[in-house]
Formats: sequence, structure tokens, C-alpha cells
Amino acid sequence: MIDQDKEILLFAPDLLGESLAAEIPNEDLLLQVRLSADQLKGHPALVVWSLTSEPQDLILQREILQLQQRWSPAPLLLLLPADFKGDPQELLALNCDGILQDPGLEALRSAVQTLLNGGRVLRVRPHTDQSHQNHKSMGLAQSLLLSGLQQISRDLQVIEALLDPPPEHLLLRLMLEGRCRELRSARNLLLWLWGPLQTGLAEAVPLRDQHSTLELTLSDRQPTAVWNAIQQRLEGAVTSGLGNDTGQLLAIEGLHPERRRDLLLALLQQLQEVLLRLRGDELVSTRDQKALNARWQSLQTEVRQQALRSVAGSYVRLPQGESLVAVADQLVDRTDLQQSDEELPDPQTMLASLVLDQPVLVDGQLLPSDDPRALLQLETLISNWLVRTAELIGSELLGVCGEWPELRRYLLQQNLISTRELERLRNQLNSQSRWQDWIERPIRLYESRRLLFSLKTGRIEPLLLTEPRDEELRSLRWWQQQVALLVEARDAIAPQVQALVKRFGDLMVVILTQVVGRAIGLIGRGIAQGMGRSLGRG
Repeated sequence: MIDQDKEILLFAPDLLGESLAAEIPNEDLLLQVRLSADQLKGHPALVVWSLTSEPQDLILQREILQLQQRWSPAPLLLLLPADFKGDPQELLALNCDGILQDPGLEALRSAVQTLLNGGRVLRVRPHTDQSHQNHKSMGLAQSLLLSGLQQISRDLQVIEALLDPPPEHLLLRLMLEGRCRELRSARNLLLWLWGPLQTGLAEAVPLRDQHSTLELTLSDRQPTAVWNAIQQRLEGAVTSGLGNDTGQLLAIEGLHPERRRDLLLALLQQLQEVLLRLRGDELVSTRDQKALNARWQSLQTEVRQQALRSVAGSYVRLPQGESLVAVADQLVDRTDLQQSDEELPDPQTMLASLVLDQPVLVDGQLLPSDDPRALLQLETLISNWLVRTAELIGSELLGVCGEWPELRRYLLQQNLISTRELERLRNQLNSQSRWQDWIERPIRLYESRRLLFSLKTGRIEPLLLTEPRDEELRSLRWWQQQVALLVEARDAIAPQVQALVKRFGDLMVVILTQVVGRAIGLIGRGIAQGMGRSLGRG
């Protein structure tokens, strides 16, 4: 219930403003809506600005800054028209407490109540021509690369839809799987030849078109509210079903869809428990980040074991030999959950914000965790931890299923019940892991990039984050250092090779135009003269 004495200052065209002023208040939202500053009896509790057209970016930023300075500390709610064509990422930089695009009456009332209670609201739809505008802002080579990657991604989505479930015709299935491997190889080749398309979380460009609404609601500005919003978004992404758009095999793809979903949700729940334990720990009072990181690392094995028990089920028993055994106990005993993933980033950013309530560094700015840009970056880091931890557990489960055939029907996809198919998948994952460890990881370290996995609605997508990784580069083994040395040699030799090719091309132009061209001209002139003499004699 909102205090009736609270006033809202609404800037909108006359007819729209009068309509909103009459419809926003109701039984649960008792307040006064003022259409001008002269009507205010005190300081407004909320300022609402409704745009009817799309202004220039600089004008919009200046007007918002003036409104915030004039009516501080009242929150600002920006209402955008349905045909707004601006970049959602630029809207996030406006630092508005609320941004709604073409909201309905109930959505507007809910947003007003959330802002009056100290929260944040964000709901923006990307424009359908946004990808075309991005192409114009990039160079020709980058736009061609992006369009090629998007075409490959669209073809992959079609083929993956045809393979789920796999067709009964064996030849058709083999053809689709082969085409899928060709498209993934083509995408990896493009990215390797042309370099990274994505250079950071703030500047990351998705490899496929995204027209989903950017929606975010915070009940308040505390770290617990930030975590609850992230948790709800990730739960929605997991429960909607996840496809693999990373361009590489994932161990969790071999799990049954329900077990895969249960594993990710269990890890998310365990992460919540860990955050609660860390917030109540004595380390929070000392604010010692090194001790907090050590505490986090010490809890990882327990987190994985509890998630594994949740997936297996506490009361599930399956035959093993001539006896029935508890699946959860057997899985915990037969899996190695103490291994680590070297591509996991330092958890300090995530823990410092969600546990110690410290700001997040985003694109050179220190932002509070309730800022949408900081929240989206934290969501990416958490989703990457979820996917990579699930991969460690999934690879161990595939190994146990190879030794325990009765477990396959319970945990794995239907096609992996076959020993041959299961061993083929495990061999492919091992080969991919070696290639990543020996070749791709040294290259990423030298290029100061880190591969992150982001959970989106229906997909697991890759992001390349640029950050210093010099210490990891110096700790590489001898063979990995040679790979990085080859990349450095290629960068050093490339300008000389380009200059040599250019000079060789100039030389060929001179030879073809000055030598060969003149010779052909003289020959043609001689032929023409000879034909003229023959015709004259005739």
C-alpha cells in the first residue's frame, strides 16, 4: 500500500498525461499524479517522463541528467514508445531507475510501486533492424563475418531441431549429423582466421539474432535482491530448455534433458546456500577477499557432491550386479569432484559484489551491483560457473555410466544407451579437451581472452572476455608455450609477408601491362597491317 500523500510528477503530452493521471491510481496505489511542477505541494516521490518520439542520444542523456539533478533523490521512470529504435545497451548507460517500452496499464502500475519501494525496473524490446544498424557501424569485413556466423547459426538451429528427436532413417540422420559437424567446423575456422568478434562483456555481439525482451525487476537495491533477480532469470533460462550454441561438444549434452535441467538447478540452489553461508561467516566483517576466495574454493567439492546427490535422488536404487544399491552414494564414491577448470575466472568479482556489497567494474566504471549493466555482468559470470561446473560433473557421470550399464537408462540420452555411441562421445570429448588444452587455450592466453558460457533463454552461448592473463601465460608447459610463440611469430612475420605480396603484385602488374601488354599490342598491330596489305592486293 502506497501513502496517499505521495505525489508523482508526470511529463507527457496533454491527452496522454491526463489519461495516465486518471488511470494510474487505484485501490492498491493511492497517490497523486501531477502534470506540472506548479501543481506539486512538496517534493515528488517519483518522476515519470513519457517520450512520444525518439530524440537524439545526446539530447536524451542531457534531459535525463537535468531531471535527475532537479528532482533528486526521486527515482526517474522513462517510458519509451513502441517504435523506439535505440540500442538497449545505450539505454542501460542512462542510469535511469526504471525504463519501460510501451507498457500496459498493469505493468506501469507495478513498475511505479516497485520504484516507490526502492527497486528498479527494466523492460526493453530490441529493434528488429538492430543487426542491420550494427552492420553499418562496423567495417565491411566485420559485417560479412557477422552475417556469415549468423547464417551458420541459423542453419545449425534448423538441423538441431530436425535431430531432436533423431530421425528413424539412418541415412538421413548421418547426413544431418555430418552437415552439423561441417557447419561447426566452418564457424570455428571463421573465428580462428578473422579473430575474435567479441572483445568484452559490454561490447559482446551475439552470434545469432536476438529479439527477446530485456526484462529485469529488482525489489530493492540490496545484494540479496540482486541475487534473487539473477536466480530467477537463470532458472527461467534453464527450465525453458537449453540447446548448445557454443560451437563445441558439451558433456551435459549426453545427459537426459530432465537430468541436465536438474543438475543446473541443483547447482544454482547450492550456490545460493554457499552465498548465505559466506554472508554469515566471520570473514565478511574482516572483508578479507583472499580468505573469502579460499573459503569459496574449499566449498566447491561439497557443492558438487550435493548437486550430484540432488540429481541422482536420495531414494533411487538401481541394480549393480546381483544387488540393489543407492545411486547417490555410488556416484559420490566413484566420481572425482575435486578437479578444477582452468578457464574459470577469479570468483573475486562475483563474491565481492554479492557477499561484500562492493561495486562491479564494468567498461572502466565502478557500478553498484543493482545497476543493470553490473547485474548482467554478474549474471554472465554466474552462468559461466554453472555451465563449467556442470561440465565437470557431466564428464564424470559419463565415465561412471561406461562402467555401470544399468545407470544409462536413468541418466543418459536414449541414443547413448549403446556402448559404442557412449564411447564415441567420450572419445570425442577427450580429443576436444586435448585440443583445447594444447592449442586453443595457449592462443587465448596470448590474446588475453577468456571463453565464457552464457545461459540465454533456450541456448548456451559463448562470449569472449578480454582480460590480462600474463601470469597464466608464463605458467604454461613447454608445448603450450611453443604454440603461443608460433602465434607471436605469425604476428611478427605477417606485415613483411603482406608487403612482399603487395610488391610482387605490383611487379606482376608492371609485367602484364608494360611488357606482355605491349607485346600483345605489337603482335595485334602486325596482324592488322598484314591483313590490310592482303586486302589491298586483292
